[in-house]
Amino acid sequence: MAFDSRGGSGGSIAQINVTPLVDVMLVLLVIFMVTAPIIQQGVSVDLPKTRAAGLNSQEDPLVVGLTKDGNVYLNDNRIALDDLRAKLVAIGRESPERAVLLRADRSVPYGEVVGVIAAIKEAGINKLGMVTEPAPDTVSARPGERRR
Repeated sequence: MAFDSRGGSGGSIAQINVTPLVDVMLVLLVIFMVTAPIIQQGVSVDLPKTRAAGLNSQEDPLVVGLTKDGNVYLNDNRIALDDLRAKLVAIGRESPERAVLLRADRSVPYGEVVGVIAAIKEAGINKLGMVTEPAPDTVSARPGERRR
């Protein structure tokens, strides 16, 4: 609280000093800006590279991750394959047009990837996409044009 220095009655001024509040808010803003990309990273998967174009979806898709250790994740939460089927069945009943994206590490054996795809299809999910990284030679090239 500040005091009046104009020599009047000597009472206090009812004003709040907002400078410390602004300082704290700016520090929190910087902290959130630095940590947001780390939080969005999710499960570490070495994705295969491809030249295919991305899919467009109206709502946020579910992300099923398959790591090189053989662990299965549903939206960054580790889950058993049988539990994945049950959870996807419940989600499919609630929202039948929901898309599922599969993020499988490139070193995972093909049989394990097919097993996860089969679990997704058995749950009644029809919209399945595979998450990949763009191939290095097509990053700056236009569609249908190879970079030299």
